Amino acid sequence: MTLLDTWFSNPALQKALPPAIWETLIMVSISSLATVLIGLPLGVILFITDKGGLGENRPLNVVLSSIVVNITRSIPYAILMLALIPFTRWIVGTSLGPMAATVSLSIAAIPFFARLVETALRDVHSGKLDAAHAMGSTKWQSVTKVLIPEAMPGIVAGITTTVVTIIGYSAMAGLIGGGGLGRLAYNYGFQRFSLDIMVITVIIIVVIVQLVQALGDWISRRVDHR
Repeated sequence: MTLLDTWFSNPALQKALPPAIWETLIMVSISSLATVLIGLPLGVILFITDKGGLGENRPLNVVLSSIVVNITRSIPYAILMLALIPFTRWIVGTSLGPMAATVSLSIAAIPFFARLVETALRDVHSGKLDAAHAMGSTKWQSVTKVLIPEAMPGIVAGITTTVVTIIGYSAMAGLIGGGGLGRLAYNYGFQRFSLDIMVITVIIIVVIVQLVQALGDWISRRVDHR
């Protein structure tokens, strides 16, 4: 039986697939937005408070880098997702569904993205900051007018990588009630021993990843003025 035969001969799959895709897109969109809104400032703070940074502050940097970012990144997502169930229930009122999954997805992705932002900022040539200071720019102006714009191609690439990672995590979240394509693959594919359904969900996830990567690469080229 081909994949098309599986699709046309399974009304339950036809009914379940569109909501699963929508739930995945909801999880990924909200988590990605939260990750960028929190992870970008966190990455900037990590960079400017480091040794020799614009606002060097070693105690703050150690707390954020070694404790907040490194420890969170060290926890496997499956364990983090389960550990956050009480916190998730407190935030959104439930531990099930795509909205609940966005909590663990965001917390897992924010430190990851913050490190990518920090790396992108380190790639900015120090001479450009020196030139900005020579022209009388404040630290805030140096960050917002020089540092971030110059690092934007790397930041966009980091956003793309992070979104792709969140898509993979969202499939895992579906295994414990997060919804989306992960739950569809588990309920209709794994539990019912239907390899065709699992293949269909994998193909859809691959297509979504390819679209995100292509869009991210295009935006990265557009903002790269080097």
